[in-house]
Amino acid sequence: MNIRIAKPEDFPAVFSFICELEETAFDYNTLLAVFLNNIYADSCIYLVAEDMQELIGFISCHSQLLLHHSSRVAEIHEFYVKSNVRSTGVGTLLLKELRNQLRLKDIHFLEVTAQNKRAQTHSFYLKNGFTQSHEKFTQIL
Repeated sequence: MNIRIAKPEDFPAVFSFICELEETAFDYNTLLAVFLNNIYADSCIYLVAEDMQELIGFISCHSQLLLHHSSRVAEIHEFYVKSNVRSTGVGTLLLKELRNQLRLKDIHFLEVTAQNKRAQTHSFYLKNGFTQSHEKFTQIL
């Protein structure tokens, strides 16, 4: 298995991952434009996990300067591992490489939110060194 920076040709698989993750049929071209913008943005890290040239996982992370941390903070936005390879260490390897990439950018804070219904995901984050320190509130405008 290999963890690497995402490339433009990875988009078809990433698109299917995001649609499954969000249980939504997104517009392909709209997401493609966002994907292409973000893989080249310095504030984003997109990683994929591949096994025998098949993509089996994806993680996206965006960073920004925040006053209350007085530094750059990274946040995981999407994190997906194919169901047939979950609990095999793929997610842990993606997270480990993301941390390595963040250290190279001198970023020392990593945050993530996960929907309340994803109890297994919460457990994964806790097992991987995250603490549950906040509640997130959302509003559709």
